[in-house]
Amino acid sequence: MVTGAVCRAQKQYYGSAGKIIDAPERDPLSQAEAEFIAARDIFCLGSISESGWPYIQHRGGPSGFLRVINEMTLAFADYKGNRQLLSTGNVSVNDRVALFLMDYKSRERLKIPGHARVEDARVHPELTTQVTDPKMRPSVERLVFIDVVSFDWNCAKHITPRYSLTEVEELARPFRARLAELESQLQSVKT
Repeated sequence: MVTGAVCRAQKQYYGSAGKIIDAPERDPLSQAEAEFIAARDIFCLGSISESGWPYIQHRGGPSGFLRVINEMTLAFADYKGNRQLLSTGNVSVNDRVALFLMDYKSRERLKIPGHARVEDARVHPELTTQVTDPKMRPSVERLVFIDVVSFDWNCAKHITPRYSLTEVEELARPFRARLAELESQLQSVKT
């Protein structure tokens, strides 16, 4: 992703450009990336339309819905939805995509560029079984596979910690229990 234009911009603003020497053609995901991906319940998928415009789509599901098939391949099920098929259409003419995954609680983000392909779930029931939760299979229309090119972890600067409702409820559980205990004690003193 560090192109000539990126290097020129770095040099203009910072006086020098980062140099990547002997970079591999593709970077395999490690256990750290696989665990991070498996814990996510959302990510954003960027694709490019045939007219050259970028498009970003939110994808969500239960934690782990984006599956690490192996160190170079990710997959997720695409369900019945609003029937726009913008990402699907974009990938059919330009397979380059970028995934953006955030962990707001831990203030971490992972970017993954890759090449995507979309498969019809009806034609590939064995793949559908491999990448989907059994309860969700009836609504799967497509399967999206991403051949990972690389990945990049970003710094935590300016990531505001955010928590899901489930996480907030879990954090609040001991306080609620203590509150109930104190209310019970107060009630016994009143009577």
